[in-house]
Amino acid sequence: MLIGLISDTHIPEAGKELPPQVYKAFRGVELILHAGDMHVIEVLDCLEQIAPVLAARGNGDHVYSSMPNRPGVPEDPRVKEVHIIPVGGLTIGLTHDFPLPEEVITPHDKLMDILLGTRTDVIVCGHSHIQLVRKINGTLIVNPGSPTLPWGRFELGTVGLLEMANGEAIARIVDLKSL
Repeated sequence: MLIGLISDTHIPEAGKELPPQVYKAFRGVELILHAGDMHVIEVLDCLEQIAPVLAARGNGDHVYSSMPNRPGVPEDPRVKEVHIIPVGGLTIGLTHDFPLPEEVITPHDKLMDILLGTRTDVIVCGHSHIQLVRKINGTLIVNPGSPTLPWGRFELGTVGLLEMANGEAIARIVDLKSL
């Protein structure tokens, strides 16, 4: 199974719509996981034209009446604080923010229990706007970065692809400037 990974789209704050390169990068995916900070539900509606979508609620997805570029994401069955997704004998935990071991003193396995409610084979997260593919204690952690605000800059950024096959998960980052 091929899964598209995206996070921190910040629409309309970072632009009126998703860059067309996102659609090109996600051609052929069977599922899309958005790791939060959509800011508007329409981002998921657009992505759903490609494949089914699940999303984690980010810190910027709550309703902020004083921030017109962050109107907030309403209740929606596709959006939860955390999703636990079984795929091909493995489990994926989808959340907005998952700190790396060097950022916290809590051991990685215990952090999974606290933040995800269970241990998973893969964690898909966002929040930092910095792309990452890293294995920690047997868990693959993937942050696809941001397609619209990488490293907090207004420019074309990154998304991720996660291939789940034969009980193995392989992730890669796609630089949208290369498409």
